[in-house]
Amino acid sequence: MKKYELTNQRTVLSNNIILHRIKALKDFGDVKEGDLGGWIEKEENLSQEGDCWVYDYAKVYGNVKVYDDAVVCGNADVYGNAEIYGNADVYDNACVYGNAKAYRDAIICGNAEVFGNACVYDYAKVYGNVRVYGDAEIFDNVKVSEGEIYY
Repeated sequence: MKKYELTNQRTVLSNNIILHRIKALKDFGDVKEGDLGGWIEKEENLSQEGDCWVYDYAKVYGNVKVYDDAVVCGNADVYGNAEIYGNADVYDNACVYGNAKAYRDAIICGNAEVFGNACVYDYAKVYGNVRVYGDAEIFDNVKVSEGEIYY
């Protein structure tokens, strides 16, 4: 049985991409049957397995994959070919895009941007007004809150 469905509620982004609000079809994690979630472009963006979910006004589109027990919420924007998985959290006004990845309990929040081929993982936290991009890797409980990290 599917855990969510796309509703008839739609929003159109400035680049004419149509996003659909999601609705839970069963209880899982802290989500209850009937709860409305955030916005995704297509079912391929959010796994029907695990406790992953898109909440609030968060937007997930393009070739993004959110899976395992990952969460995208607040006003977060995740697009391009990004992957969010393995208990990662993306929230507030954070943006993750390009080929970026967040996994293994990573947190990306505030006004943080993670893009390019950057990876945030292993309990690392990227928050505040920071940009992580290129081939940068933030991991191992590191916390980054200001500036730019590029490798």
